[in-house]
Amino acid sequence: MRLSDKDRELLATLSENARVPVSALAKKLGLSRTTVQARLERLEREGVIAGYSVRLSEEYTSGLVKAHILITMAPKSLAQVTRSLEKMKAVTELHSVSGSFDLIAIIVAPSISELDQLIDEIGVVEGVERTLSSIVLSTRISR
Repeated sequence: MRLSDKDRELLATLSENARVPVSALAKKLGLSRTTVQARLERLEREGVIAGYSVRLSEEYTSGLVKAHILITMAPKSLAQVTRSLEKMKAVTELHSVSGSFDLIAIIVAPSISELDQLIDEIGVVEGVERTLSSIVLSTRISR
């Protein structure tokens, strides 16, 4: 799918604040309101924009503990491990990666003790052979 520079600029603006009115988007992009509305509809129809979401404030998220859990799995256990981790609400992202680990799970917990419990739960998932945890101390860039 080919996107124009204006499409990319529109997507970047929406990623900063998905509630920006179409008229403000049009002004920022130097396009008419109807052109911006048509672009949005096309991007939604073509599946580039899958939905709009809430971005939590730094004040709220600073009270949460976030960690990256690197996971090594047993052969042929990807589907089973993925299903198990999908059921854990604290797992906010799961990535297949190259290198010495197979997956990276991003987890969020309200406290260190709950994070510790979640890490233990991931470690005993059938098919998980080994984990390595890194707690996020601060986020320098978030887009």
